[in-house]
Amino acid sequence: MKIIKLNPKEKKFIYKRKIIIKDLILKILIGVHNFEKKKKQRVKFNIEVTTENTIKPNYKDLRTIVDYEKIIKKINFLVKNNHHYLLEDLAEKIFEIIFEEKIVKKARVKLEKLDIIKDAMSVGIDIQKYKT
Repeated sequence: MKIIKLNPKEKKFIYKRKIIIKDLILKILIGVHNFEKKKKQRVKFNIEVTTENTIKPNYKDLRTIVDYEKIIKKINFLVKNNHHYLLEDLAEKIFEIIFEEKIVKKARVKLEKLDIIKDAMSVGIDIQKYKT
């Protein structure tokens, strides 16, 4: 039997770090129909952000993490008084916010209108975007 020694400089673990914003519900103006342009409706936001796995989080250097509070504040500002015609357009603007952070590698944005279809709990989109 041959014994193989590991090089101590080699990584022993490979991991994926993901930031999650789950079930953020905001009342926003969204949709193409006239009634949707006049009355805000509830939209549920679920967002996952995968970051660079070679950067160790460091509380002394916040560039090593993605600040979920900052993302939520920017989303609130984005939707506060602006009408968005499509969930897809809104998702693209959210991706722009997320990918401002250099350590982001991948993001997933799931948006659901909660009250628009009587016989459904929700309708929406689920989009993933990767850095190349």
